[in-house]
Amino acid sequence: MANKTHDGDVAFIKALAELLAQNELTELEVMREYGDNDSLNVRVSKQSIVAAPAPAPVAAPAPVAASAPAASAPAAAASSGDPAQDPGAVTSPMVGTAYLQAEPGTPAFVSVGDTVAEGQTLMIVEAMKTMNQIPSPRAGKVTRILVGDGDPVEFGTPLMIIS
Repeated sequence: MANKTHDGDVAFIKALAELLAQNELTELEVMREYGDNDSLNVRVSKQSIVAAPAPAPVAAPAPVAASAPAASAPAAAASSGDPAQDPGAVTSPMVGTAYLQAEPGTPAFVSVGDTVAEGQTLMIVEAMKTMNQIPSPRAGKVTRILVGDGDPVEFGTPLMIIS
């Protein structure tokens, strides 16, 4: 019986992938419930080859002194012009809308120059009416914020740089 459920799930996922392609969607998420404590959660997404629009320019931090040898690798990546290639880039794990603060009128989660701890909330990405906290993948200093409050983001869009 379990094999039939598995075969049905595979067919269901293939049908979702076809819907994704036919309707030019980038992501589709569905929960299928079978009964008490038995469900299937499926997220089908495709990564677009087309680059996302460039975020609004943000003031660059002051140049690092030449005596700091450890800063040479991040500086080289930052000079390439593509924030996604920066080793400190934090990218969006989903398609949605980025929010820099918990609600309008409250302070931002982080600002440029702030020191953050691993796991600290950096921002929220709203997807399908769900507010998803974006945690810091590492401890460090926020050197750039690449999206504005309320900006739409795609999967993989660079959100900020932590060095």
